[in-house]
Amino acid sequence: MASNAERVLILGANGQVGRALTRAWTPSGEVIALDRSQADLADLEGLQAVLERLRPQLILNAAAYTAVDKAESEPELAHRVNALAPGLLAAYAAAHGARLVHYSTDYVFDGSGAVPRDELASTGPLSVYGATKLEGEQRIAAAGCAHLILRTSWVYAAQGQNFLRTMLRLAAERDSLAVIDDQVGVPTSAEWLAEVTQPLCARWAVQPTLSGLYHCVPAGETTWYRYARRVLATARECGLALRVPPEAVRAIKTSDYPTAARRPLNSRLSTAKLQQASGIRPPEWVGAVHETVRALLQDAPPTPTMASSPA
Repeated sequence: MASNAERVLILGANGQVGRALTRAWTPSGEVIALDRSQADLADLEGLQAVLERLRPQLILNAAAYTAVDKAESEPELAHRVNALAPGLLAAYAAAHGARLVHYSTDYVFDGSGAVPRDELASTGPLSVYGATKLEGEQRIAAAGCAHLILRTSWVYAAQGQNFLRTMLRLAAERDSLAVIDDQVGVPTSAEWLAEVTQPLCARWAVQPTLSGLYHCVPAGETTWYRYARRVLATARECGLALRVPPEAVRAIKTSDYPTAARRPLNSRLSTAKLQQASGIRPPEWVGAVHETVRALLQDAPPTPTMASSPA
């Protein structure tokens, strides 16, 4: 197991994954969770100072520039947060013998084809966001530090800004709702992602060869349209009054809903490498969505959904 003296630094503590990590992490030493006001990845000098002051042995970087469309008009800021800052974290980790966990995205791919991509698949980001996240991955790998890069997709939680919460709000406010049905991927619960991270890090501590890039998503696949209908069906079961019931949601194509940044049509990610290396068996995505909707409507934290476990 990791040393009892290990100091763990969580960055992005107010984000979806950061909050989940802060709740889920069982201290095996000292855990320090910082939000953007305390450690802003856009301020590289300030971030370096934080690292030198705290001297963490394990860094969990859950901070990122995630405004996909806005990044098209703020490429320098997105680059600083998503590429330069992870590179700085990796350089610190390499120089001090620390370990770095970094979360990345399905948007590093071009979305072509109809099969799940593995970690060796060619990348081809379609947006500034995807390109900067890919460069962040590359800078971490080039630094030579002990690292885990976990690519995930369609992250949601009971808190924060995400598709699940947006659908609940719009279905309660609007008279009609149309959702894209030709982008395929899998919704990933921030709670599950956090719950997977800790046992993975524990195994990594005694098996350093686990360092590398992994796809980390639940099992199954869906489209935004089918995902929205599932969310609204669960909400109706919980008694939420909906102006747009799930059966009234209309399916549209990506071309019907133009955005500043292009999205990949195929966001399927293979988790075969993760399963083989760690023994983690991702659960189907549907169960965590149900739990999150119920928790949100009950104004309570989600029930842990760790249906998978290390072997």
